[in-house]
Parts: sequence; structure tokens; C-alpha cells
Amino acid sequence: MADLINLKTLLTSLIYSILGVVVFWVSFIIVDKFTPYDLWGEIVEKRNQPLALVIAAMCLGIAVIVAAAIHG
Repeated sequence: MADLINLKTLLTSLIYSILGVVVFWVSFIIVDKFTPYDLWGEIVEKRNQPLALVIAAMCLGIAVIVAAAIHG
């Protein structure tokens, strides 16, 4: 019986993890579409470090929101 509960907990955690990653990527793509320039080109090719810092903070913010929404 305990093994079944652990398996259910593992499966639920896996589903929520996948759901969280999908929601994170969709929200990142939406933000990328709203910006007036290519984020990847600015950060990687032009080495725009201030923009990279802003995007990193945005990613952390989205991750916290997704985690709070999944956790309840």
C-alpha cells in the first residue's frame, strides 16, 4: 500500500513538473513576442548583459508564479 502511495506521489510530481515547464516556456515565448527586438540575438550575439539580467529576473518571476499556482 505504501508503494502505491509513493508511486502516485511520484506520478503527480512528474505531471506537475511537466505542466510547470510547459507553462513557463509558453509565457516566455509570449514575452519574447511582445518585445520589439530579438531577445536571443541581443543576449547571445550582441552580448547585452543588462538585458540578460532583466530576462533572468523575469524568468525567476514567472517560475515563482507557476510554482505558486501549481502548489496552490
